Amino acid sequence: FFSCCSKKHKLNPFSHFWDNKTQRPTAFRGKEKQTYCSNKTHDIHALVDLSTSAVIYDNLGLVFFQKWNSEQKWNLEPKLKSPKYEPIAADMSPQMATSPTSLHLNSTTCFIPDLPENAVMGLQEMPVQLPAQEHDVPASGVKMTLFHWQIQQEAKKAEGLSPEQLCMQDSDGDTFLHIAVAQGRRALSYVLAAKMARYGSLDVKEHNGQTALQIAVATNQHLIISDLLSHGAQINIRDLWGRSPLHVCAEKGHYLSLQVKRICKTLAGRGPSIDVEMFNYDGLTPLHAAVLSHNAVVKEVRHLENPCPFMISELAHRRRRFVECVRTLMHMGASYGTKDLKSGRTCLHMAAEEANIELLHLFLEQPMSLAVVNVKTFSGNTALHIVSSLQNYRNQVEAVKLLMRKGADSGMRNFENELPCQLVPEGSVGEKVNT
Repeated sequence: FFSCCSKKHKLNPFSHFWDNKTQRPTAFRGKEKQTYCSNKTHDIHALVDLSTSAVIYDNLGLVFFQKWNSEQKWNLEPKLKSPKYEPIAADMSPQMATSPTSLHLNSTTCFIPDLPENAVMGLQEMPVQLPAQEHDVPASGVKMTLFHWQIQQEAKKAEGLSPEQLCMQDSDGDTFLHIAVAQGRRALSYVLAAKMARYGSLDVKEHNGQTALQIAVATNQHLIISDLLSHGAQINIRDLWGRSPLHVCAEKGHYLSLQVKRICKTLAGRGPSIDVEMFNYDGLTPLHAAVLSHNAVVKEVRHLENPCPFMISELAHRRRRFVECVRTLMHMGASYGTKDLKSGRTCLHMAAEEANIELLHLFLEQPMSLAVVNVKTFSGNTALHIVSSLQNYRNQVEAVKLLMRKGADSGMRNFENELPCQLVPEGSVGEKVNT
């Protein structure tokens, strides 16, 4: 989370010396003689320190540091120290719907990648009517979607980037693509991903071991996820904690991103196969992660005292998101009977730990629930053992009755030779469980 936040706020180091209204510098650091240069042909602005160095900003918002020598001219291939971003409006800004006065649709020098079928959604489906001009658009006129137009504009800006510049990483290991994805700049991300895929560098990792796809998943950019997958981004890839993109979706409740992956998987003859049973370094599958995240919300609700209506609504929304993640993962083929690698718990055991009635109902309604309901952990406990041992939880009695109705065996013993009824705590709830 913090990694993505830092990417979103990688700002121009000289932004506090810049007047956005006049597009001119307002002040300079230090006493050195400095001057302002503007090259309208290439849309490049520079703050020049004649004695030491200069900073060049281009339309992509990339920052290049370059040494200045009075005996030599500007080097046309600047040496990058770290790619940064200026604060620029997101691609979904309504102001970008206006087309420029000159748009060369037939230009052979402009790199325009092919678009996926689902590339245009929401606001981006708005058609932009381009004015007919000589040598640009046919006389009959051409309709272009906003996203297509954004692709063209970003492609022109990124046309001069070399493979070395595309793969250049800053101190955090971020490439231009990582930062563009974290900032939600979909059109720029699409163009950069298409170029990087050509050079086989689409899955470059930053300091947390995350690729651009994993950044898109962490920030729930489901449209960008679809674009990256269409360019061949690897989905069965781990970060520093052994998490695949599916794990991150499950932990954060990003069900829309999960559904994008499901669509890509089911495309006939296209899209990579997805390992829905991949274990992270904690021995958990994505489905385990989704169940534990839902349990955390259930536990939070149980400990609330006099919650306000907003908090109740927010927690209910989070529960629905995690339930949708569980359903989506099961639809993709994840098994709720898979054991974690540390304690041998299935998803049914995990739901029983919090008397999670909602998930217990979901799992026990499956056709194969009878084969899972009496599965033991590495210590020999069934789900009935676990829910019976809870200390007077609110839904404990209902959970025990549900398990018994679905085939739980009350006569099974764990490895300490204990029956479920022997684990029931004392008190009024315990009496109801035993009865």
